[in-house]
Amino acid sequence: MTARPAPPAATAGAPRPAPPDPVQARIDAGGAVVLFDGVCSLCNGAVDFIIRHDPAGRFAFASLQSDEARAYLEAHGRDADALLDTVVLADRDGIHERSTAALRVLRGLGAPWVALYALAAVPRPARDAVYRYVAANRYRWFGTRETCRLPSPEERARFV
Repeated sequence: MTARPAPPAATAGAPRPAPPDPVQARIDAGGAVVLFDGVCSLCNGAVDFIIRHDPAGRFAFASLQSDEARAYLEAHGRDADALLDTVVLADRDGIHERSTAALRVLRGLGAPWVALYALAAVPRPARDAVYRYVAANRYRWFGTRETCRLPSPEERARFV
């Protein structure tokens, strides 16, 4: 009978493997993650809209203020603080911002919302100018929340 070799001993100070990236895990599983301003009432209303119109659960969500969203964006060379004024969609095609992110979400919701994807024909600078105007006024027009949105128990699986 031969003895098995002993497993290598853990060494103090050895680097630990990085924890799994929950945003990337959702994307790798074929989904997409909407990163949104968690204190913005308009943004939270948009999340509610997406949840209602996405019964298949293709879209998951994370607030831009969350550690998970920040880590994902920083790992992809993006400054999370600089993106607080926009919605971000992370999917297999990459990271999308502002009007492009919103239009891609609408396309992913199917009929009748997919028809609005025709607005992608409008040049992005023009679309994003409108987006930036709404984003600049969203707190004044729609208000804010004291804290980031907490999902209900039924919604919890949809949040990263």
